[in-house]
Amino acid sequence: MSKVSLIAKLQTNPEQSDEVEAALAATCAAAEEEAGLEIYSAHKDSGEEGIYWFFELYEDGEALGVHGQGEGMKAAMAALGSLLTAPPTISIASPVAAKGLEV
Repeated sequence: MSKVSLIAKLQTNPEQSDEVEAALAATCAAAEEEAGLEIYSAHKDSGEEGIYWFFELYEDGEALGVHGQGEGMKAAMAALGSLLTAPPTISIASPVAAKGLEV
């Protein structure tokens, strides 16, 4: 099976950046409970205030399919979701070439 990557764009209120970044940190900490999740990283956009990006890498589609099912992740994602000003934009792909990870 091939790896699956997910890239999500999150739109938030720029005046809540401290709260958003705390919620992102909590979500990343909760991701530790997920088997098959290889990379789960949050990024602040350098050019647009209030925009954050997630990059996620799963060992396969099955691991992506169970993402967010644990109690810790459900709570963290709900807290983060309450800070979004629009639904996230999500793209799912499969890596074909990379430096730093085996594809």
